[in-house]
Amino acid sequence: MPIKKISSILLFLNVIFLNFTFAQKPGEVDKIVAKYPKSFSTTEKLAEKIQSDFSSDYDKARAIYSWIAFNLKYDYNAYLNPPKVQGFSYSSEAEKQRKIKQLNDNLIQKAFKSQKAVCEGFTALYQHLAEQVGLKCEIVKGDSKTRLADIGRKNTSSNHAWNMVLIDKKWRLIDVTWGQGYYDSSKGRMVNDFNPVYFDTDPHYFFAKHYPDSGTFLGDRISKNDFLNGPLIYNTTIENDNKIKSPDSGIIEAKNGDKITVEIKNVSKSDQVFYLNRKNQPVKVLNPKEKRGGLEFQIPVDNNLGEYVTVFVDTNSIVSFKIVSK
Repeated sequence: MPIKKISSILLFLNVIFLNFTFAQKPGEVDKIVAKYPKSFSTTEKLAEKIQSDFSSDYDKARAIYSWIAFNLKYDYNAYLNPPKVQGFSYSSEAEKQRKIKQLNDNLIQKAFKSQKAVCEGFTALYQHLAEQVGLKCEIVKGDSKTRLADIGRKNTSSNHAWNMVLIDKKWRLIDVTWGQGYYDSSKGRMVNDFNPVYFDTDPHYFFAKHYPDSGTFLGDRISKNDFLNGPLIYNTTIENDNKIKSPDSGIIEAKNGDKITVEIKNVSKSDQVFYLNRKNQPVKVLNPKEKRGGLEFQIPVDNNLGEYVTVFVDTNSIVSFKIVSK
């Protein structure tokens, strides 16, 4: 075989090898990004830094997620007191698009410079940085499910936004707003707590907590009924892949004396499993059975059970259901 041809084959194999192995573990990306400056003079400077440190699209997308989640805070005051919608006039479609772009650019720069935003700012900044490093990214608007009162509500509303980014020919779901922290109702404030579970989230879990205004994902219909009436799941549920196998509804019709059968994936007898009663006291589940890679147990329905029941595994809330009397 000619030397030139052998060299070409080796170069080709080397390129394939690099493409398949150079992506780092997400946690390693986070460690690198955690050492970045807390602020950059421009979004271009941040994008250049990410481009120089990471070669795979997956790592670049993760680095953007990490930097935003590490450094931006959710502006809860702006959420409670949203600014008035800016109106504008235009004489042509070109002028309309130009003014829309200017408003979006202002939103991005405000989020980047002030390091405070609500979901619109988080998602706009994520899309902007993703496009600067060569990634295709979209913003999706829709509904979110975060509270016990969301179980069984009648309608969806457009109250949240997230991103989809194309990596290795696959659209990945990202919610960087939820990646930066959460609202602590007991303290009445936002808590910054980096959470990686909302980067490239499994659609099964993502759409249990998100419902797009379009009602579709990649052309497939998403069940609005499953979203509205499904159980409420938590971050730990996603992190530990604790799929709720039973019940399949978040609304359980029951009367005193009934027993609710619950089955959760990736839980075993060695775990501490309990639920809270009406007085928020922990009640340990009795006689759990390991079944199909998970744990099955029963919750007796009696006067001590409240309107909602939340199951915990080792102090982490996993799933909540709403109990409706027959």
